[in-house]
Amino acid sequence: MFGGDRNQIRQVFVDAWQKRVQGKPLEPLEQMIAAVVAEHPEYHKLLDDREAALSREFLPEDGESNPFLHMGMHISLQEQLSTDRPNGIAGLYQRLAQRIGDAHEAEHQLMECLAHMLWEAQVNKRMPDEQAYLECVKRLVI
Repeated sequence: MFGGDRNQIRQVFVDAWQKRVQGKPLEPLEQMIAAVVAEHPEYHKLLDDREAALSREFLPEDGESNPFLHMGMHISLQEQLSTDRPNGIAGLYQRLAQRIGDAHEAEHQLMECLAHMLWEAQVNKRMPDEQAYLECVKRLVI
């Protein structure tokens, strides 16, 4: 979805949000990004300060999560859902969202499975295991 270094990726988020706040027209990807940002008011102040957004370090050891990683995972999930890849993810998500009653919270639960799959792939130096990912999501649905 995104290419480039950390600051280029962050810049895409900042620019999309600023365009939305200013009422400027957005490209389709910018619309998706701005919609995700809109669902996370806790990040608005950061994105309103371009310099802070580009330079801030988010250190897990300090108990901080990276808002750009979090929002990027939402966008990745939305792309998965729109293409139903891996096969069946869209239906599982719909069932989970219906059961929970909150689509955004359902995405957060799927993000846990996605993060675990990506972590395992990185640790084991192999491709992500889509079947294991789907099994994790299925366990959420039941």
